[in-house]
Amino acid sequence: MAAGSGESFTSCVCKGIRRCLICESVKGKRRIETEEHKVVHHFIYDPVTRTAIREDAEPSSFPFPGVFLWENFISEEEEMELISTMDQDLWIQSQSGRRKQDFGPKVNFKKRKVHVGSFHGLPAWSQKLVLRMQAEVPLAGFQPVEQCNLDYNPQLGSAIDPHLDDSWLWGERLVSINLLSDTILSMSLEQGLPEAGLEEGVHVAVHLPRRALVMLCCEARHRWKHAIHRKDIHERRVCSTFRELSAEFLPGGAHAQLGVQLLDIALSFQGSSV
Repeated sequence: MAAGSGESFTSCVCKGIRRCLICESVKGKRRIETEEHKVVHHFIYDPVTRTAIREDAEPSSFPFPGVFLWENFISEEEEMELISTMDQDLWIQSQSGRRKQDFGPKVNFKKRKVHVGSFHGLPAWSQKLVLRMQAEVPLAGFQPVEQCNLDYNPQLGSAIDPHLDDSWLWGERLVSINLLSDTILSMSLEQGLPEAGLEEGVHVAVHLPRRALVMLCCEARHRWKHAIHRKDIHERRVCSTFRELSAEFLPGGAHAQLGVQLLDIALSFQGSSV
């Protein structure tokens, strides 16, 4: 059954430290965004100068490489078509008040095992988006092997905690398309940034406009944790995140043969949510 934005929930799938508004009311537990409390230095990302500019003290800035922001990556008409297509498919409940649709291989990151499973490729409708990505210099040669759609709902307290994406399977560039509403991608360093004279927690707010594409690579991908905090979800937000393979799964890597198989499947664009 298709699940659009109007579906209501009375239970959740949060585990461990994960929280949403439903489990907080049912279990009586409070979600604490601990990394937010540790932050001392606040900056805003400037996509023109590609610097982080201080917003809470004397003016200062530092270079912030590894973030590529492409506003109006898709049109309003394309956005509505994409959302309509997604909502015809099944949304699966995920942790922290999110719903998801996965198009990718079955992965056990702890045991470092990858299985094709029921993976038949990325969805047909994403092919034109991938071709458009590849036309940009920062995304030249980008060949996604996985696509994950996430649905954020303010009524559920949707969020995603600060984290670093896996780098064993997933490669250098992480690409997301932001749909339906503006939000803030929160980049953080708990240990500070000594080279900029910042000895305590640092937060850089990357403003993501509706219909924009954002790419993370280099230090923004491997050093800075990224998150979407509950307070920055004011309306329904959907994002599509695309991931490429790491060098270990490319020619010359230890799992190159499996990598070829995964790419052939992914780029057939014949997939359905798994």
